[in-house]
Amino acid sequence: MHRYDIIEKGSSIKEASKALILLHGRGATAGNILPLAGYFAGESWYVAAPQATNFQWYPYSFLMPIAQNEPWLSSAIDFVKKIIDNITGYIPAENIYLMGFSQGACLSVEVAARFALRYGGIASFTGGLIGEEPGYEHYQGNFEGTKIYISNSDNDPHIPLERSEDTRDQLLKMGADVSLDIFPGRVHTIINEELENARSFLIQA
Repeated sequence: MHRYDIIEKGSSIKEASKALILLHGRGATAGNILPLAGYFAGESWYVAAPQATNFQWYPYSFLMPIAQNEPWLSSAIDFVKKIIDNITGYIPAENIYLMGFSQGACLSVEVAARFALRYGGIASFTGGLIGEEPGYEHYQGNFEGTKIYISNSDNDPHIPLERSEDTRDQLLKMGADVSLDIFPGRVHTIINEELENARSFLIQA
């Protein structure tokens, strides 16, 4: 399914002190989201931006029944989990950050919820857990206080605010420290205020 295709930036994974994984949105590329590293990653960080095959992580809306997005969804989850596993061979999970936008934001919190543990931090820029009903039976582990930043508009055309709120509630139950940031009237994009708020919540804290 998804080819193991990654753009790397920053320090060598063997020498880096922290790591950042960036997941692009539907129709975009790894190169499109890579500039976000400039807001969060220092010179000693290893940055990985995977490229989804056919420019999408799964074919249909994240609100469709999970089975309808298979086998691409499972392939995407396995892809991201493999990156995390590779990084933890050199950098502890508490120093790994996972971030994404839109479809990549949904994938970021879905992977995190399925393999919850103490991460450095997670940012879901306009996203939420995946499925017509989130696959609660798949979620396991404890975030042990991991800071998770979720953002959304009050009327996004692709990601209902209610799903972001439900995602916040689920992650809180799993031991995360969650911040939900709502931007009234904001279009489907990432604005500078989101990046500043996420950096303050995840990095400076």
